[in-house]
Amino acid sequence: MPYPDDEYPATGVVMRGSAPDQGSGGDFNDTTVGYGEDFSKALAGLAGSTTREEQDAIAALPSGSALLIVRRGPNSGARFLLDSDVTTVGRHPDADIFLDDVTVSRRHAEFRRNGSTFEIHDLHSLNGTYFDGARIDTALLSDGAEVQVGKYRLTFYASRRDLRATGQ
Repeated sequence: MPYPDDEYPATGVVMRGSAPDQGSGGDFNDTTVGYGEDFSKALAGLAGSTTREEQDAIAALPSGSALLIVRRGPNSGARFLLDSDVTTVGRHPDADIFLDDVTVSRRHAEFRRNGSTFEIHDLHSLNGTYFDGARIDTALLSDGAEVQVGKYRLTFYASRRDLRATGQ
């Protein structure tokens, strides 16, 4: 069973906080999963924008979780697992996702999970939070969406298991 701040070697993902709710997505430790042709096509669609290692990390996401990958900014290539109901983003060292740059407010934004969907909420930050290029107060995140926090641009990837369950 995973513990807070465990790293999953196959994915390079570092868990922060508690393990995902095991009641909603089956056995969290199940490593043998069969994928159909639609799932393989969905992963193939990622090939242009992600590395093979990132594709593996996205494919391994348990139900009820998501992954943020930093595309631009000082931590380019960093990955952050969203696996709790609220994940804070900011320049404060206690933030769940610590982004150390003056363009990021101490308490900049929150990612909120509701079942298997995620929203981003700006916390009245000075420079704002952007979703697919538009400044927002709150937005429902879709797979592949771009979120900008200060000078950081992050791409949101939902669990493939959840996407299959919703037919996306």
